[in-house]
Amino acid sequence: MSIVPKNHFERPVAVLGGGTLGRRIALMFATRGGEVRIIDPNGEVGNAAVGFVENQLPEVAATVPNGTLGTAEYVPDQAIGVKGAWLVVEAVPEVLDLKKKVFAQLDNDTDADAIVASNSSSYASRLFTQGLKTNDRMLNTHFYMPPQSTALDVMSDGNTSEETLDFVMKTFPEYGLHPFLVRKESTGFIFNRIWAAIKRESLEVVYEGVSTPTDIDEMFSRNFGTEAGPFRMMDQVGLDVVLDIEQHYEQENPNLPKGPVELLRKYVDAGKLGVKTGEGFYDDYPGPGQG
Repeated sequence: MSIVPKNHFERPVAVLGGGTLGRRIALMFATRGGEVRIIDPNGEVGNAAVGFVENQLPEVAATVPNGTLGTAEYVPDQAIGVKGAWLVVEAVPEVLDLKKKVFAQLDNDTDADAIVASNSSSYASRLFTQGLKTNDRMLNTHFYMPPQSTALDVMSDGNTSEETLDFVMKTFPEYGLHPFLVRKESTGFIFNRIWAAIKRESLEVVYEGVSTPTDIDEMFSRNFGTEAGPFRMMDQVGLDVVLDIEQHYEQENPNLPKGPVELLRKYVDAGKLGVKTGEGFYDDYPGPGQG
């Protein structure tokens, strides 16, 4: 039987990576009065992440049951930052070798009862926890875009103990999060896998010349009542990122249609990556550095 963390409200949470998602994950775990440590090799990124948490925290903590203002601090050294933490969330770039290196270090650096989670959007944690001595306390916790989107996928690495999974499912809602258990290993977890099929078919319909991005988005909005359709959403994510994800799915399943990758590659090769470059499927965004 695995041990689970004791006194978690009195212990820090450590987040590895102060980027877009890392700082948002840190924000959620600062809503119950505790200490969150943001670990990043880049001091500018780490300090900016702390500033983000401090700015957003009063508003977000007010939406969490029993919410109280916690603290965020930047810690440059990983071994120091994870000491004492009941939870360590890895939110480093989607590079498999980097994740393997990070998890091998965490295998030795974390407390004996600490839960070690990966926020990977495309890799099963099994790929970088296999053979580690503490992989019964390791798992995927894939966050979307908190605090706006508070759902997250929870998936075993194949060796994660039932006690660890049960603890996470029970404890994360205390921080205003809504975990959903992935009951079998799945690339893309639950929602991202379904969303991938919507994106893929939307891209294929445009690739075949059946419709246009703007018409599909308008139909999507009118039928589902959403503010944005799949093409506007892909522009927000970045078409280079969407292409990487689609190629990852294609490697796992060669039977997928080729049109989506070809269409995306045409935009990426032209430097049209979406919001971040000022033009993607739409061209009505501010240019880089203007918005």
